[in-house]
Amino acid sequence: MSSLLIDAASASWIGTRSRQEDSVLTNIPPGDEPGLIVLSDGMGGHADGDIASRAIVTEVLADLFLAACRPDALRVHGADILRRAAEAANIRLRDHTSAGVGQEGMGGTLVSGVIQDGGLRWLSVGDSPLYLMRGDALQRLNEDHSLAPQIDLMVAQGEIDAESAKTHPQRGVLTSALTGGPIAKVDCPDEPMALHPGDIVVFASDGVDALGRTRISELLRDHRHRGAGAIAERLIEAVERHGAQDQDNVSVVVVAVRPPPYERAERVVTHPGPSWRQWAGHVFASLRPRGTQP
Repeated sequence: MSSLLIDAASASWIGTRSRQEDSVLTNIPPGDEPGLIVLSDGMGGHADGDIASRAIVTEVLADLFLAACRPDALRVHGADILRRAAEAANIRLRDHTSAGVGQEGMGGTLVSGVIQDGGLRWLSVGDSPLYLMRGDALQRLNEDHSLAPQIDLMVAQGEIDAESAKTHPQRGVLTSALTGGPIAKVDCPDEPMALHPGDIVVFASDGVDALGRTRISELLRDHRHRGAGAIAERLIEAVERHGAQDQDNVSVVVVAVRPPPYERAERVVTHPGPSWRQWAGHVFASLRPRGTQP
């Protein structure tokens, strides 16, 4: 049994875009059942990014939901289960475009996680960041699968200036994503990461990076004792106040880890989601082909 309390919450903002292409699904039930987090950012500027992100999170959540019904298998094969869920979502995108549901070329990022036995397993494809605040140190757990790291390297080598790098037209080009074709790169550690009391984990779309690493760290540190809901709201409010002219959609899922006040550990969910049974109805209804009846 885990000796930790998990306080989780999510928040989103459309930014200055005409539509919301981020999708988020979470299920952090009370007690010792595995907690699930799935976030996808539809590929901006591409066809039907909103449809793609919804298909991705629904398919991944469905696979993880079924896996969570067998917690012993999840403990042993968790990394493989996360990878298979990503592959299933990728195949679902291909099937959708073949069936005319969404346009050719639609796709999105994926960052997903499973909380079980006081540890976090995670997987990511694309540039959606996964941050860990431990103590006063903020680190990004996953790689950025876009051209941004190469452009930043050009700055370090003196090839371009820092200001030009921030607005480089290819900065947001993804080097790996779910599109229905081969997935160029997947980050998924084989072993879970142990969570510690006081840890704050943030799953996010890359819109949050408008704040910069220093500002994100300040916000997490300043509001760490206010709970996951307050932290999520402060992050979104800070992006709004930042006022970037071309602000992308931004979505966050904040997971705050606390020591339990009682002998028996339970999960605290700031914004509780539907029950497992409700999730099952939602997920499997969404997977039903169009035109069919329940």
